[in-house]
Amino acid sequence: MGMIAGNGIYPDTFARAARRAGVAKLAAAAFVDETDPALASQVDVLEWMRVGQLGKMIKFFKANGVTRAVMVGQIAPKNLFDLRPDLRTLKMLAGVKVRNAESLFGAIADELAKDGIELLPATTFLDELLPGPGHVCGPALKDRQLEDADFGFRIAKEVSRLDIGQTVVVKKGTVLAVEAFEGTNEAMKRGGALGKGEAMMVKV
Repeated sequence: MGMIAGNGIYPDTFARAARRAGVAKLAAAAFVDETDPALASQVDVLEWMRVGQLGKMIKFFKANGVTRAVMVGQIAPKNLFDLRPDLRTLKMLAGVKVRNAESLFGAIADELAKDGIELLPATTFLDELLPGPGHVCGPALKDRQLEDADFGFRIAKEVSRLDIGQTVVVKKGTVLAVEAFEGTNEAMKRGGALGKGEAMMVKV
C-alpha cells in the first residue's frame, strides 16, 4: 500500500489503521518541509521528495510493488507556489485546463492509473473514526447557533461551488472569514479572532 503523505497527524493515523486492517507493507512518499519524519517508524519504506515530483513518486511506488495508494495529510498551500515539477508533472499540468483541487487530484489519479496504481479514498481503513450525522459531543447547539450553522452551510456550499474553498466562519448571520488559498486552519484562526472566540465554523 502506498501513502502520499502530507503534513499533520493524518499519515500516522492512517498507517496505524492500515496495520490494524492487516496491511503487510506500507511505502510512503514523503515531502520535504511537509511530512513528519517520525512517520518513518510506522512504515516499511519511506522516500523523501519535493512537491511536484510525480515521476519520482510513481517510480518509487513501482519499485516497491505498490498497486494501491492513498493521499493522506495536507500539503501547505505555500508549497504550491514553490513547485519543482519533473517532466511527468509538467506533462500532466499541460493537460489540466482548470487547476482546482478536484481537477488536480483527478489528474494525479489518472497518472497513477497509467502505471497500474489505483488511488483509493482518503478515508480507507478509517471508517471507525468518521462521525455520523447529528450531534456528536459537547453542548447541544442553541437556536442562534443552529441558525448560524444553517447560514454557514449555505455560504460554504456556494464558496465550494465556485472553487474558492470549503470553509466559512460566521457569527450572528455575518460572515467573518472565508477559506481561500491559505487553507482551513488559517481561516479558522482569522474567523475565531474576529469573533472573539465565539463563532461558528462550517466546512463542506
